[in-house]
Amino acid sequence: MTTFRRHITSIILAVFLFGQSFAQDTATTDFFAQIKNYDLSAILTADSILMEGHEVGREKIKRAEILGFIGENYQRFFIHFVSVIQNPTNPYEYLVFGKTKVKETICSIHGTLTISRARIYKNSDISNCKQGFATCHITLFEDKKQSSSGFIKGTMKSNFIIDGKGQFGYDALNFIADGFSNNQFVGSWTSYKTNTTKKCHWGDYRIPECDWQNGCDVGAGEFSISDEYVKNGWENYRLAYFYNPDQPESQKARQKENEQWWK
Repeated sequence: MTTFRRHITSIILAVFLFGQSFAQDTATTDFFAQIKNYDLSAILTADSILMEGHEVGREKIKRAEILGFIGENYQRFFIHFVSVIQNPTNPYEYLVFGKTKVKETICSIHGTLTISRARIYKNSDISNCKQGFATCHITLFEDKKQSSSGFIKGTMKSNFIIDGKGQFGYDALNFIADGFSNNQFVGSWTSYKTNTTKKCHWGDYRIPECDWQNGCDVGAGEFSISDEYVKNGWENYRLAYFYNPDQPESQKARQKENEQWWK
């Protein structure tokens, strides 16, 4: 879905989505015992997601790459999960493999994700679906042989859906609503060499604790880095998504955003 189309759709459905965003009862029931029977990798490594809603209908769209930052200056941070494998001897634990990137430095990562909590909302935005979330503790280790490497620790909240057929997947029911996000990670990165620790946050479509109050994300309908921090690795992102998409420079920038740098 293009940025332009998303803005237009948001305007048309503004009243509906406003009601939907507050319609879901925040009351939940425990789902921890049941979550072990589902595979969270369907949410963390999904190439595409299904947007669905009463007024919106159904549409399968490409899932965008994770947005992230590291440090107090909101330096752009890339992370891609190549594989997330449920531990056959402990279904609450997942073995994680992937890569990180800061500026031009790319590091391999491995580690674990452990589900510590899971809840189901008593009411759903769509009657034949169940919506819920899992809270996970993550520990990832970059390759010590690579330069400027360290380890990452923190907590992530992932929103899931179980449809009427019992299929478990990524919750994108309110994808076109302002502020949509998923897989929100809050944590830190610590250098092996210097033991220096920096904030390291990431998420799908939005980054937690990176909003207008912090002077970082100033977007209303979608993530938009503030002018102050564009120079910290966000130049290509802005050129790709916030200028005329027909311009050659913007098209080139989008191609770069879509590069599979982790391969």
